[in-house]
Amino acid sequence: MIDFSNLEKYRENNRIEAKKALGGLPKSIWETYSAFANTLGGIILLGVIEDKDKSLHPVNLPDPGRLIEEFWDLINQPEKASANILSDQNVSVETVEGCQIIAITVPQAQRCDRPVFVDGNPLTGTYRRNGEGDYRCTREEVESMLRDAVRKSQDMSVLEQRNLKVFDSNTVSRYRSRMMLRHPGHIWEDLPDEEFLYKLGAVGKGSDGTLHPTAAGLLMFGLEYEIIREYPDYFLDYQDLTAPENGQKYPGRPRRILSSSGDWSGNLLDFYFRVCRELLSRADKGPEEDMADLPDPEKFSVQEALREALTNCLVNADYHGTRGIVICKKETEITFSNPGSFRIAVDDALGGGISDPRNPALCRMFNLIDVGERTGGGIPNIYHVWKRQGWPAPVITQQFAPERITLSLTVRPGRQTDAGNTAADKKERKSGGRNAARSAVQKAVIIEYLTEHAAAHTGEIASLLDTSASHAGRLLSQMEKQGIISREGSGRTRIFRLKS
Repeated sequence: MIDFSNLEKYRENNRIEAKKALGGLPKSIWETYSAFANTLGGIILLGVIEDKDKSLHPVNLPDPGRLIEEFWDLINQPEKASANILSDQNVSVETVEGCQIIAITVPQAQRCDRPVFVDGNPLTGTYRRNGEGDYRCTREEVESMLRDAVRKSQDMSVLEQRNLKVFDSNTVSRYRSRMMLRHPGHIWEDLPDEEFLYKLGAVGKGSDGTLHPTAAGLLMFGLEYEIIREYPDYFLDYQDLTAPENGQKYPGRPRRILSSSGDWSGNLLDFYFRVCRELLSRADKGPEEDMADLPDPEKFSVQEALREALTNCLVNADYHGTRGIVICKKETEITFSNPGSFRIAVDDALGGGISDPRNPALCRMFNLIDVGERTGGGIPNIYHVWKRQGWPAPVITQQFAPERITLSLTVRPGRQTDAGNTAADKKERKSGGRNAARSAVQKAVIIEYLTEHAAAHTGEIASLLDTSASHAGRLLSQMEKQGIISREGSGRTRIFRLKS
């Protein structure tokens, strides 16, 4: 909640919008309602103006009760707003400097309610928020939200126009070998390929009664030239900037694994294992060899965390999105970037225990060969592994237009502490998820504090969280890198604000 006694300290930003509203309920309020609901939430202030110095000041609303009545009447009309995600507690009348204003707090909409659109048309009435205000979403953004809103996962769709010739038989064989190695004597072991793929969810029965590939099956086992017929923007790209191609030391010419290269299948399963070997510096192994001989993941937890980051990137990508999956390995940083937005709140993802993968069928296929975390603990596990190493905390960046998620991991070779099995290490592993959850909660508290107080310095945040100034500084630096807040000034005069 905003500190209305100090309204002049605030600025319009990604979570605050001021509207004069002296002529009645402004038409633009609906664009802002849609934008806040489809992005990260925010507060709409009616009866507030922005001065030349960007500070906010009240102007007395002559009849706030009438405006609120009109607002409730319109928001409950489907032809005006596709969904009313507000309750009575979200709308209030506040008195500021003797003036009455209205505060409307809009939460972030659940994925099942998105897109929240206005004027009856999702293609023309869906908005999002960025640093410059509200903007109309593109058709691609709207379609992405609509796909995510569907209860049935998109990757289980049966592709009735395709037949089973889309699969790479060698990939299917490698998957079966890995699965039987992990689960000897499994009841599917002796099934013919078609029946095995049906049980796995890689194929399904169409309306014609015959078997066709599912979206998940095509992505996991398909040939690249077949995949792009269904997903035109499908693209997998691994770049190793520490190892130039063919040993040539030409700047800007990295070693790459491309789904479009034509010398391998180009599907997700083979990409996963090829990239794993590159990330873990196992280049002496062939791309088709099983991973069973990798070090014990409990002991070599950095490797485990990198595999988890790669899996998360693959199973949470929106393969209808643009720019594909890009993984980049540098001397001191590894980034995992995929199209799509978070389906749950970022804080919930960091806290763990909540799992809502975009492609659950893909997730299940990976799980059956013991790849990937099943219970929403993947991201917290990555955070606690990096904490154990004494490395800077991972940074998650979410962007819109186009939707994209990037996980950045800072690595410092030579500083690993892979002891792994000491009593202290075991205790740290147990507390790692809690530490990640604690940081997520603290960041949420900082956001709410900056919403209420407009700006704060590091000492204020440290006092708020009852923690050290150095820890508060680290949290603020992470949030700045994530594009959540911005800093002004330096040294003792440095303050932080929500990014505008």
